[in-house]
Amino acid sequence: MPTLAERHEAAERTLQEAGQGHVLAFYGDLDDAGKEQLLGQVEGIDWPEVARLVESHVKRRPSADLPDDVSAPEVFPADPPADRERAYADARAAGEELLRGGKVAAFCVAGGQGTRLGWDAPKGTFPATPVRGLSLFGVFAEQLLRVKTRYGQQPPLYVLTSGVNHADTEAFFRKNDFFGLGEKNVMLFQQAMMPAFDATTAKCLLASKDALALSPNGHGGSLKALWTSGAIDDMKRRGVEQISYFQVDNPIVKTIDPLFIGLHAEAKADMSSKALTKRGPMEKVGNFAVVNGKMAVIEYTVMPDELATATREDGSLKFSAGSIAIHVIAVPFVERLNGGDGFGLPWNRADKKVPFVDTETGEEVKPAEPNAVKLETFVFDALPLTSASIILETKRDEEFAPIKNADEEGRIVADSPAESKQLQRARAAKWIEDAGGTAPSGNLELKATTAMDAADLKARVDAGEVELPAASTSGDVLV
Repeated sequence: MPTLAERHEAAERTLQEAGQGHVLAFYGDLDDAGKEQLLGQVEGIDWPEVARLVESHVKRRPSADLPDDVSAPEVFPADPPADRERAYADARAAGEELLRGGKVAAFCVAGGQGTRLGWDAPKGTFPATPVRGLSLFGVFAEQLLRVKTRYGQQPPLYVLTSGVNHADTEAFFRKNDFFGLGEKNVMLFQQAMMPAFDATTAKCLLASKDALALSPNGHGGSLKALWTSGAIDDMKRRGVEQISYFQVDNPIVKTIDPLFIGLHAEAKADMSSKALTKRGPMEKVGNFAVVNGKMAVIEYTVMPDELATATREDGSLKFSAGSIAIHVIAVPFVERLNGGDGFGLPWNRADKKVPFVDTETGEEVKPAEPNAVKLETFVFDALPLTSASIILETKRDEEFAPIKNADEEGRIVADSPAESKQLQRARAAKWIEDAGGTAPSGNLELKATTAMDAADLKARVDAGEVELPAASTSGDVLV
């Protein structure tokens, strides 16, 4: 085990080679705990990569010009057309066969805190459901338990954390006994962090004398973390072939969707996506498009108005498929992204306000204007690197009730816990009605262990496995 002095010497050498020697400006002022923290951060960063990115993305601004060859992609509709019902049934059967064979893993990207929600803990610990207040992590675990009951195999759960919330996330899973999944079937691992850079000098900023100003390297970094953490090796040992990717803030996301998995697998796709039909041309979601013959996502911030508003002959939007970060990804594709000369996704630049400690004076500076460059990768930037990719439409009322913004008294805020609970109750009511019942008048919650979807609930009701509540039931109703 190297001593602090040996680690300091190695860090100083590495930082000088990267042109970032100022990071240790206050090292001599720190106690051992502060030295340990700073050295740990320095040792966790790929400094040769930092040096390369400083030249390509900090000292200069990469071009964001849109290519000329942009067209609308084909999208599998959520409900199969009459002439494709058999194809959808075959795809669902293929997905179910992969589940029975233990070939599918669930991957939850959960590196954030619940700060915007006023929740001082990892976002996955937030109480999300209408009756029980079950956490987001608990909801996802219940879905996987239902998959096990239905198909005989429980998909392992991989959870991406960050340096900010890893310890608290692990403690939460342990406190809840891994929600019945079994510790051996849950793997938690951290994504890498990237320093913020002074926009003028291209030097890494210090958040304090003993800490860099760090932020996660973007959701695209999840695909790198799968590799560096050993998660891909673990999947291969288990025989996993496909990864069901989703983000932590959506309690009604289908963590496992046999139809989606089957369509993806039958197309021999590397990475596939779910899409929402946009509410309007300017909705703030990424736009699926075919760019230079390859599947891609064009962010709404760079989508030209003439493309965003373009329509077909029937008046519908050409670019109507909005990205909501739900994917199925083949394990060999993640391996390829991490092979060769390094991680394959492009880096993106964002100009931000970042407080920092001045290395000349030691004083904290709180800028009024953007002063820093942050770099991150986006998971959808993997799509142009695929050899095949499909898009499946999903419905808002079936799979999109995100929790992002705090509740406000007197009104329902978009993407808030209150709105999400409304949407959860509405979906539960619809499923009950589809199963032949009448939705109760009370505060309704349908447990994820009860049914994977409306068809699953109806089958269980018909088989006498689930009893639906009476329409007159009031108060809290849990099915």
